[in-house]
Amino acid sequence: MSRLDALQLPREHARLPGDVRRAAVAAVFGPRDELLLIQRAEREGDLWSGHLAFPGGREDTGDADLLATVTRECAEELGLDLRGATLLGALPPQASPRNAGPQQVNVIPWVFRLDRWPSLRPNGEVAAYHFEPLSRLVSREGRGEFPYRWQGVDYTLPCVELPPGRLWGMTLRMIDDLLERIEAAP
Repeated sequence: MSRLDALQLPREHARLPGDVRRAAVAAVFGPRDELLLIQRAEREGDLWSGHLAFPGGREDTGDADLLATVTRECAEELGLDLRGATLLGALPPQASPRNAGPQQVNVIPWVFRLDRWPSLRPNGEVAAYHFEPLSRLVSREGRGEFPYRWQGVDYTLPCVELPPGRLWGMTLRMIDDLLERIEAAP
């Protein structure tokens, strides 16, 4: 039995204000409870350039809702069709830092499960992808902190050191929220 079997998440996401940029990402688990992470490609002017993250992206005007956004983005970035995946629900939105300027965005994380992994085909937005075992995340292996300087201010931020790199920021906050819910599930 999987730890994900008892997970109770709402099927709808919280309402987001209309005056902020909106995005959606997918926390996708595979048949052995491995979580898909991508390494974003290095791009000039992208605040999240090179970061480990979930696949997904910003809402387009043609998207019916943020579930449509994440479905479209996963297809574009990885050739991953989520229409056949089991939707486990949504987590509360995460906001990028207010000082992110015009790139500030509110992000809805959707949680999915696949019975098997299709062949993934990363596009130019994705440098690589990685499958991280849920058991490793639950055990808190690789947890630590690192110094970070942003707009002239020094911070000490939480992180997880994974084989492909450092996981931190919004994606780590989403994962920590998800882990709390998994651990609290009956």
